[in-house]
Amino acid sequence: MWQAVKDNQGNMTTTKPLDVELQGVFKFFNQEPAVHGIDLDVRQGEFFSILGPSGCGKTTTLRMIAGFETVDAGKLLIRGQSMTNVPPYKRPVNTVFQSYALFNHLNVWDNIAFGLRLKKLPKSEIQTRVKDALAQVKMEGFQSRLPAQLSGGQQQRVALARALVNRPAVILLDEPLGALDLKLRKEMQVELSNLHKELGLTFIMVTHDQEEALSLSNRIAVMNKGKVEQIGAPNEIYEQPQTAFVADFIGDTNLFNGQIVDVNANNLQVLTKQELKITVNRTENSPTQLLEPVVVSVRPEKIQLSLYKPSTQANCFEGKLINVMYLGTHVNYVVEIAPAFRITVMQPNTVGIIPDNDTIIYAWWAETDCIAIKE
Repeated sequence: MWQAVKDNQGNMTTTKPLDVELQGVFKFFNQEPAVHGIDLDVRQGEFFSILGPSGCGKTTTLRMIAGFETVDAGKLLIRGQSMTNVPPYKRPVNTVFQSYALFNHLNVWDNIAFGLRLKKLPKSEIQTRVKDALAQVKMEGFQSRLPAQLSGGQQQRVALARALVNRPAVILLDEPLGALDLKLRKEMQVELSNLHKELGLTFIMVTHDQEEALSLSNRIAVMNKGKVEQIGAPNEIYEQPQTAFVADFIGDTNLFNGQIVDVNANNLQVLTKQELKITVNRTENSPTQLLEPVVVSVRPEKIQLSLYKPSTQANCFEGKLINVMYLGTHVNYVVEIAPAFRITVMQPNTVGIIPDNDTIIYAWWAETDCIAIKE
């Protein structure tokens, strides 16, 4: 199957083939839906992430693509072919697991060749495939080493080589960096991104790590309670969340519950439960019904602070500084702008003097720096 896509300016471009399609897919455990009628299209050569909290159905979705779980309702296609009743070993996919699942007693060459030997392929073909896979992940010269003699990044490359040796259409990544410490995880994100670009294959990754998904993916599907809440490019997911869950789950945000009290051609006026009046720039996706319940999302880095009242009128609130956390490159402020209601503000560490707690301070943001979402 093929799908029309848009370029960065929103214009339709040459269609790209779809490697994986899920159409109204359900999965039940004990008659309860773990995956609830989801639709996904993954394009050829794309890095696609399925992101969500524990128990949202993301791993079950990946396992259905791999063939480790059956689809109870709906359709699952890979390169246009239905995968109904197709066992895992006959699907054009391979999975890289969180632990890499390397055999510690086998060297790199034998780890990569293991699956091919089980298939009883000719020795000459195994030699060719393993050599090609090592070249693809730039691990030539490491074939005699044991996993314990490799760095975390090298182990990841071997795990990918073991998947590539089967020449799959799609690589499935199940929390591939979850077992690593923070510093190594960031290094591996760069490694994984480079590998994807070098190989040109379709990657589908499951993760609960928002930063990981944002930094690696071409597109992200955010899941919650077995459903897909939003699919989009990282900047779309972050800047234009379509639900309160997505706004809250992706990065940090301040959420204001309220209702629309005025609408014009350019803006919405929202009165919050704390009696704060917020002006929100109107977009084509904005809710517009008067008295409609909405949630206003404002990212911490969009908010400005001042010890003196600024000239701006809209979205400017007097508050009290409750807490300051020095984070090196940034400073995190907690400001109470209504009784028992606090917001978080994140600013780059460019100011000289940090105010003390209990200082009266003004917080404000532009109409274009917040978004109204239906409750």
